Amino acid sequence: MTVDPRFEQLLKDKIGLDAITVGASVIERAVQRCMAMVPGRELETYWQQLQHSEAEQQALIEAVIVPETWFFRYPESFATLARLAVRRAAELNGSRPLRLLSLPCSTGEEPYSIAMCLLDAGIAPERFQVDALDVSPASIERATLGVYGRNSFRGESLAFRNRYFEAVDNSYAVNERVRKQVRFRSGNLLEPGLLASEPAYDVVFCRNLLIYFDLATQEQVLDVLKRLTRDDGVLFIGPAEASLFTRVGMQSLGIPLAFAFRRQMPAAPSHTSLPSPPVMPRAMASKPLVRPQPAKPLAVKPKANAPAKVDDTAAQMTQIATLANQGRSAEARQHCEAYLASHGPSAEVFYWLGLLSEVDHDSVAAQGFYRKALYLQPQHPAALAQLAALLAAQGDKAGAERMQARALRGVSRNE
Repeated sequence: MTVDPRFEQLLKDKIGLDAITVGASVIERAVQRCMAMVPGRELETYWQQLQHSEAEQQALIEAVIVPETWFFRYPESFATLARLAVRRAAELNGSRPLRLLSLPCSTGEEPYSIAMCLLDAGIAPERFQVDALDVSPASIERATLGVYGRNSFRGESLAFRNRYFEAVDNSYAVNERVRKQVRFRSGNLLEPGLLASEPAYDVVFCRNLLIYFDLATQEQVLDVLKRLTRDDGVLFIGPAEASLFTRVGMQSLGIPLAFAFRRQMPAAPSHTSLPSPPVMPRAMASKPLVRPQPAKPLAVKPKANAPAKVDDTAAQMTQIATLANQGRSAEARQHCEAYLASHGPSAEVFYWLGLLSEVDHDSVAAQGFYRKALYLQPQHPAALAQLAALLAAQGDKAGAERMQARALRGVSRNE
């Protein structure tokens, strides 16, 4: 069957999902699975039942989203969090607990990682509290249970598992010391007044979410994130969202691979419109409030005489981002090289090759790729931010300041 556009619109209305970011086939398969729950159910019958049943709507949402996360994903983010949290806790000096938020929290790996990170940093349990929200009650139930298989533990450093988990058959259960630091609840970021009764947070993790939304929804969600974050707070986002946040005036902390931003308060009230959603890079399939299934691998077509179609390019960038975010760096790099071979130089592909080089701890190659991206697109915000961070880490303060100044000039022109 070809997916009925009514289902795409329903998902957009309910959870903000822009169908282009995941492909019609993902939604089509989800509709088919839900229809099959009642043998013989026809499409129109299912549609009518969907209109009057929140349970049916939630089942469709659950069929579209797929948790893809693990403990201490993006290690540099947690190393940065530890330093910031220690400093902030000292400033608070016990006047109140440090407040942190993880949304969407998926099956709990991220908020538990936040708690373990702060405990390892020496922050007393009574000095911080982690709130965690997700649109999926099923994911919240799994997170509350706190039992994880081997797929949730990736990377070379797993010492935290010995400190904070207990072996249960072939799985691992998070211990009570970590569990009591996290409060889980269901919640939709598009719900009016979400967490309105809660004080703003010192730190908010909202990674790989905005990339699944269209322009109007991005604007709405960004307003919510600003409301949830203290003026002096920090937002941790996904790699594919760095460009968007830079363009709307958020200030990068300049730490390579941390993807940490703070609010840049304007001198006078002004309205800044978000730019159109970036065509490239797109989805780094994470565990957003909406966690669409990764797109199927796409064959790179030989370069034709006619210019490449935007949709084809966007789909290939989505695949590169998905592979990179899943830790499949070699495959992501192969897709980048294939794209360059068939389409020619691309600022976005060079930017992704820079990120992949940083993951491989090859800062020299990363700088080269970022400079190639900037040669093609001099005001590429994410490339400027990453190159500035690399230069600062190497002690080139003047070079870093030049890159930061260029990024700010680009922001001012977009205001």
